[in-house]
This record gives sequence, C-alpha cells and structure tokens, in this order.
Amino acid sequence: MKKFLAMTLALAMSLSLVACGGGGEKSTPGSTGGSNPSSASQSGGSGSQGGGEVKGLTEAERSKEFVTVGTGPTSGIYFPIGGAFAEALKAYGYQTSAEATNATGANIQLMLDQDAEIAIAMQDAVMQAYTATGAYEGQEAATGLRALMRLWPNYVQLVTTANTGIKSVEDLKGKRVGVGAPNSGVEINARMVLDAYGITYDDITPDYLAYGEAIDNMKNGQCDAVFVTSGLPNATVMELGTQYDMVVVPIDGAGRDKLVSDYPYYAKSVIPANTYNNTEDVEGVFVYNIMLVREDLSDAMVYDMLEGIFANISTIKASHNAADKNIDITFGVDDIQLPLHPGAEAFWKDQGYIK
Repeated sequence: MKKFLAMTLALAMSLSLVACGGGGEKSTPGSTGGSNPSSASQSGGSGSQGGGEVKGLTEAERSKEFVTVGTGPTSGIYFPIGGAFAEALKAYGYQTSAEATNATGANIQLMLDQDAEIAIAMQDAVMQAYTATGAYEGQEAATGLRALMRLWPNYVQLVTTANTGIKSVEDLKGKRVGVGAPNSGVEINARMVLDAYGITYDDITPDYLAYGEAIDNMKNGQCDAVFVTSGLPNATVMELGTQYDMVVVPIDGAGRDKLVSDYPYYAKSVIPANTYNNTEDVEGVFVYNIMLVREDLSDAMVYDMLEGIFANISTIKASHNAADKNIDITFGVDDIQLPLHPGAEAFWKDQGYIK
C-alpha cells in the first residue's frame, strides 16, 4: 500500500523544506495504480463550455477526483513546488496528495505505472524515456508520456570545495564524484555532461547518491565533487557555500558546445554572480522541467486542472523563487518537446499559445 506525504500550504510556501508526515492509500475515482478511473476521468465531463465543446468539469465531478502529484526528495525544490501544485488543485475542489519521490526517474515510472496523475520531471530524461535512448536505451519507448505545462529551468550545477583543486569538468578524472541516484534526472545529466567532455564513469569513482547525501559526504571528505540539478538557488548548495570554501565549477568551452549540439533540450546559461558565494557569473547549462500528466485522463479533467492551477497560481509562485520567476501562463509551451495531452493542447490553444 502506497504511503503518501501529506503537504500543507505552509510547507509548499517555504524554501526551508519542512516535511510533515502522512499516509494513506488512493482509493478515490480518478486515481489508478491500475484502478478504474471515474466517469469524469473517462468521459468528457459536463463542466464549462467554450465554442460548444466541453472544457472542464463541474464542481461535483471535480470533488470526486483524487490527484496525486509526484514531487521529489525533501532536500530539493521539486518537493515544495509539487506540494504547492497539490494545494492549488485542492483549493479548486480536487482531492489531492503530494508524494515525495526520488524525482525525475521515479516520477516517470509513476506516470507509466499510473500511480500519479501529474508529476514533475526534467525534459531531457523524459525525452530519453519517450524515445528509448540514452539511459532508457534497450527499454520499451514510453510513448504514452504526455505533457501538461512547462515549469522552470533546471540548472546543471557542479560544486566542489577549494581544497580539491577541481576547477573544470576535465579535473574530475580520478576523483570521487556524486552523480545522483541511479537513473535519476541528476544522474542522467551527469552522464551527458561527462560524455560531452570525453569522460566516462571509468575515469571517475561515481557515488550514486542523491545530491543532498553526496554533499554531506563531501563535507566529511568522502566525496570530491557533486552534480546538482535544480532551480536557482538550491538551498542545499547555499548551505554548503556558507559553511565551506565552495567552488561552482563552470560547464563551458567545447564540451558545453557539444552537449548543446547533441541534445537540443539543453541551453547555454550562466549561474549569476552572488547566487551562492560566487562573485562572478559561472558558465553552465540548463534544461527545462515539465509537468507530466497521465495519458488516460479525460480531456475535460486535464483542461480543468490547468484552469485550477492558474486560478491559484499565487500559491505555486509563493512556494519557491524558481516558481515565482518561471511558472506563469504567459510563458506558454514553446519549450516543450514532448506531445501535449489533448486536454492541455485545447487549453493552450484557448490561451492563444498554439495555433
């Protein structure tokens, strides 16, 4: 029986990531894990009308639907932002829960197993799963994955301490490097970045740990550098920078050029000066997070969820600086490469962002 982490609005609005426990099994209509979706989930619903077409759910239909949001570890920003999505949908009339996970890789699996209705994931990993390439090579292509909306950019950050002497990606050779939990979004990023610089795991000693754990190991001298992928700023990295002589290692030069050329979902970026203890801009890359949505949900329910999200967008924006700056209806969906759910496509067409 699945255990869920109950989220409160105060938690979702806090960068300090204070977790509160809770549990229970999803047994309401609209959730699956193989269960039967409700009539509203299966049919078009009978909510708001637009151009003669059903666009959403009625209040009564909405109240019967249970939406589980796949988030991430409590040490990262998926957790509070995902919790805020759950709160926004709850305020709109849905029953909701937010599940703490190992982030992208786990959330992709949640969607494939139909164990969550929406989930946050990095687009690079999603596209690899969708096309059965990279970390998902040899597996069945996850062609049922669908997108709901664009979220915030995840910056690929490589951090170390000054005493390691690491100043570039190339300096990682022969070092112990925290690359993220196996097949997590961070680990997929680490593999891609290293590969772009001609480095494999044979050239380093990889630590397959979530970045929070890997940073703890680095504090204890058991790890030399750690990959972190998140919005800016990351609370765990900020803490490291206040306690240690931290160095944010640039991802730049020919390696970055190759990465962006080979994988178009990456974009060149900088980590601005004073984001952490860095006094100058640090060259890097980012990849967008997107919100996944279950393919089998009705068009009406997906359309309705988007209406609810943007009706309560202030709750989401208050959850983290990255959400405040980057989650807004005005950003549209141009950066999404995964196919949209038909209900999401209808919503974004009505907003004028798809012709």
